[in-house]
Parts: sequence; structure tokens; C-alpha cells
Amino acid sequence: MKIVIAGAGEMGSHLARMLSGNGHEITIVDPDGKLLADVGSLADVVSIEGDSTTFEVLRRASVRKCDLFIAVNHEENDNIVAAMMAKKLGARKSIARIDNNEYLEPNNKEMFIDMGIDYLFYPEKVAATEVINLLGHTSTTEYVDFSSGKLSLVVFRLEASSPLVGTLLTGFDEEQAQLNFRTVAITRGGQTIIPRREEHLMEGDVIYVITCQDALQEVLELSGQTNVEVKNMMILGGSRIGVRIATELQDEVNIKLVEYNQEKAYRLAEVLDKTLIISEDGRNTEVMLEEGLPNMDAFVAVTGRSETNILAAMLAKRMGVKKVIAEVENLNYIDLAESIGIDAEVLEFIVKPNSPATKARIRDLGLPEDTIIGGIVRGDKVFIAVDNTEINAYDRVVVFSMPASVGKVGYFFN
Repeated sequence: MKIVIAGAGEMGSHLARMLSGNGHEITIVDPDGKLLADVGSLADVVSIEGDSTTFEVLRRASVRKCDLFIAVNHEENDNIVAAMMAKKLGARKSIARIDNNEYLEPNNKEMFIDMGIDYLFYPEKVAATEVINLLGHTSTTEYVDFSSGKLSLVVFRLEASSPLVGTLLTGFDEEQAQLNFRTVAITRGGQTIIPRREEHLMEGDVIYVITCQDALQEVLELSGQTNVEVKNMMILGGSRIGVRIATELQDEVNIKLVEYNQEKAYRLAEVLDKTLIISEDGRNTEVMLEEGLPNMDAFVAVTGRSETNILAAMLAKRMGVKKVIAEVENLNYIDLAESIGIDAEVLEFIVKPNSPATKARIRDLGLPEDTIIGGIVRGDKVFIAVDNTEINAYDRVVVFSMPASVGKVGYFFN
């Protein structure tokens, strides 16, 4: 597929990296040569320096031949104009990033379709919805989906009340029935363990469980954790995401929103009539203590600065807040945030025909000792991998490995 991306910022760069390794021909357009150079060092792309709202630049990018045009410039108006022009020039599908929820109302969306824009997306709205959904989960540490959500990695600390405490891990014996979930990594005493035969789970273990969607609720119940009812919440940052979260939840939850800019705080107070707006510096520990951060059930950091959000989230966690969520816009921080507490790497492969993985059952493959296959997606079917599982060509497999063995793992699937 020929794809043209307008905008080489964080989102454009992320899209280029995701799509370039999947057989697509990627062209990226931006007036900033340095941004283009940065993307070019990370992904196999053709770079076009120039303004994506001009016909000359869009023609140089060959949008008339492209299957998909994605406009993710910083300015919303630039995206709308570029997407409309690209469609008129011949792009088969045209997508624009927007910052205005009003545009997504059904009647208004039809106007954009008439203009030639096939799809509008509003990342801040998606992010706010995701935060609200996370606030409805248990106090589980983390969710990560694989293979379009067919498999999930669930991370949580084992409480004393969990029936898993003291149990022997399964998945190593041939006569065992097929599993719906499996523990693939354990953090204990600051060390990461890739579990093997005879491994028992202990109270306080942080366990990483790969599960089918059908078994997700069962896994959460086995954690021994109870739902955290969010009655009091603090939001750091009066960004679009923060305002949307407050708007959605202020009728049900007592919300304090901390915004550093005093003028902006006054404006927010007029809009969010049931939210307490506080004009203070959220990076000041004493201020956060005075505003009752330790008494909050949930803390959400959405200032637009990744560094501030991460540091504030760490502070909230240390103060005992049960649910802590931080917006991370800088992609360099995402791997860091996801790896806190675990030294293992999580890899996903599509198995090539005649690769070593297709020649024997998992237990006979000779995988490194610190490597474990968690799950397999085969068409519409999902399997939790165990020692006697056989892998087929074109299966999607999720693998957990300690860093020292990551370089060896690819051999088995390629």
C-alpha cells in the first residue's frame, strides 16, 4: 500500500515507524527538514520537505497514486485542507487529525465527507475515553493488547487473598488441559523471573499474565484485588484531555483540577461548574500535599509534558494513590514507562514457513532458558501456549524474553 503522511511530529513519526515495516511504501511530508531527518533515521520512508497544504508539494509526494493519505500536522486547519486537497488530487482514502469534538457530530461529519475527507480522528478524545475506561478497571497495574486485542497481557500484584498464592504454575506438562491464561513473567524482590517448572507464586509477586479475552475477567478475580471505587480524583493539567475527563465525570466524582496558568484556570472554572479548579504548580510537592493528593482514589496527569506527567504520577504513587494514570506524548518515554518493574522484553512474531518453530513442539525447540512463548493467534483462533503446543506457519506468537536472549529468539520464527 502507498501511504503519504503529512506531518513528521510525534504522531507522524510513530505512524511511519509502525507502517514502514509491514511492506508499505511510506512518504512523509513536513516543512521541517530536521524532523524529516529524524524520521528517516528510524524508518524506511521517502521524505518530502515542504508545506502539505500546497498543490506543488502534494504532487511531489505523488498523492494521486497513494492508497491512503494521513494528515497529522500540528495545526488542525492544515490537516483539513491537506486531506481535502489530497483527495481531490486522487488519493483513494484521506484521513485528518482534528482537535474539535464538534466536527465529530453526525451532521457535521457528513460535511467533511462531502469535502472529500473520509475519516476524522480526535486523539485527545480517544485518550480521555481510554482514561475513563481505565478508571473503571480494578487496581491492576497495566493492560497491553496484542494481535488486535485477541490476546492481552495483564499485570498485577498478588494480594494475600488471591487463590493463586502458593500455587504451582501450569503449562509444562503434556497431559494438562488447554489453558485460558498463563503467567509468563514474575517480578519478585526487584528481580525478573521467566517462570519454569516447579515455580510457585508468592504473595507480593507482580505477575505478568497472558490471557484470552474470554478469560480476562477470571484473571482479574484471581488477582485477589477488589475494584477501586473512585470517589475523589485529582487531574493535573487543564489540557483538552483533562477538561474532557472532568466534563464526563464531574457529576459522579469529586474532582480537583490543578492548572498552573492562572488565566486558563479562571476560564476552566467557568466551563467546569462542578469541578474545583486550583491554580497551583503541580510539580510542587508541598502544594500537592496541601491539596490532599494522598486522600485521592485516582490521579490523572495530562499536562501535555511527558516529563511532568511521569514525575507527578510517581509522586502520587508514592503517596498511596490507588489509581495513577499519566499521559505520555514523547514516544521515547513509552518503553521506559512500560518497562518499569520488569527486565523482560515482549516480542510479537509472524511465523515464517519452514522456520525452526514449525519443526517441533515448543518443549523441543531449544528456546533459551530465559524465554517463554505466551500466546498464539491462528486466524480467528487463540491459544495460550504450553510446552506441548505445535506452532504453524503464519501463526502470530507473543514471546517473553530476558534482554540477553532477545537476539537469539528471532531465529526460531524467521
